[in-house]
Amino acid sequence: MQKLIAVLLFIFPILTFDQNDKAFTNENKVYLPNIKTVLCFNSNKEQSIPVIMLNSTETITFSFDDLLAGTKNYWYTVEHCTSDWQTSKITSIDYLDGFSDDRIINYHYSSNTARKYTHYELNLPNTQVKPKIGGNYILKVYLNGDKNQPVISQRFYVLDSQIAITAEITNSLQVADRNSKQKINFTLNHSMPIPNPYQDLKAVVMQNFNSNTVQLNTRPSFVRPNQLVYNDINTNDFWGDNEFRKFDTRSLRFKGDNVKDIYRDNESVNVMLFQDISRNTGTFANQLDENGNFFIRNTDGRDDKTEAEYMGVLFMLNSVLPTADGDAYVVGRFNNYTLGKENKLVYDANRKQFYGNILLKQGLYDYEYAWLDKTSKNTETKPFEGSFFQTENTYQIFVYYHKPGARWDTLVGFTNLSNRITDKR
Repeated sequence: MQKLIAVLLFIFPILTFDQNDKAFTNENKVYLPNIKTVLCFNSNKEQSIPVIMLNSTETITFSFDDLLAGTKNYWYTVEHCTSDWQTSKITSIDYLDGFSDDRIINYHYSSNTARKYTHYELNLPNTQVKPKIGGNYILKVYLNGDKNQPVISQRFYVLDSQIAITAEITNSLQVADRNSKQKINFTLNHSMPIPNPYQDLKAVVMQNFNSNTVQLNTRPSFVRPNQLVYNDINTNDFWGDNEFRKFDTRSLRFKGDNVKDIYRDNESVNVMLFQDISRNTGTFANQLDENGNFFIRNTDGRDDKTEAEYMGVLFMLNSVLPTADGDAYVVGRFNNYTLGKENKLVYDANRKQFYGNILLKQGLYDYEYAWLDKTSKNTETKPFEGSFFQTENTYQIFVYYHKPGARWDTLVGFTNLSNRITDKR
């Protein structure tokens, strides 16, 4: 067993490095294996939803680390997108004040870390690049001013607030799902004229800022004067899932929450978590989580950004195969809930155990296990996590309006709510 652990801790991180894709996509994506810990949030609150008000003093904070260290010539551009994240058919003059691209000049080298890296940071809007209309935006980072060398694509939102949203989270109205699903009902209150809400207005509902959960609403159940109601019994039902699992590596001198062992030498740090078990049976157990979020923290040093260590984190899940043909993954906001080689788990049939090692920056992390069934092509967390109505989740509602005669979709409403508290950001 000790030999197996040693192989997993020290070799597995190397195997995850792969070649980059050659073309940008309009999704949250990292294209180079040396780029880690991409953060994007409203600067008023760390790791908040990256939404800012149009023509306000609010900014987006965007940052990432380059594990090759040194200094690179990273450039960025910002593009406006439609409500479904297609590139808008307008020019940068229509949606930007200033320039359409610029170089990232704010960077700092890591210090007192076994693995060297360079931390890059950017704020938007800035004196060079400033969005001037509401809507979806994609930030694209590339090397040496060449857009054929993609590094990162990152979504963010600019809100031109014209609609107020009231919403509630309740049990599913489907009898069979009342104990496992949560339903979102919401009402849009507006004073602006909306001649055809069935054609010109779209509302997108998302759970825990996970784009894989998006549900699109194009037809209100009721149209009233200055009010649109969305409460159809067959829409906006979400699996409640379970509270996220978590671990704490704020200190590498002491074992934090869910940390079993810490292995450290002059060149690397590796962390072994306690073995997880499947939670798809039994009753709901409430625990505090961050709804899939993560926070970079280092209590052993003074600067989280440049003194936090990179660690190989060993995940182990004791479970049988949910179906005959599929793959298991560790997911959370730290990897945008994506399924890739880096977070794919290996299955040991003799031990009935999944395991994998992921390179992460020191801090606090929420995570869960997802199963991709290759036969049905469905990805679900229920086979490992279960699903309960009582689970505390956050939901984001984005409302887009395509004004008659306009050439773009404008984000005119946004709210962020949970079944524990209501939070406007």
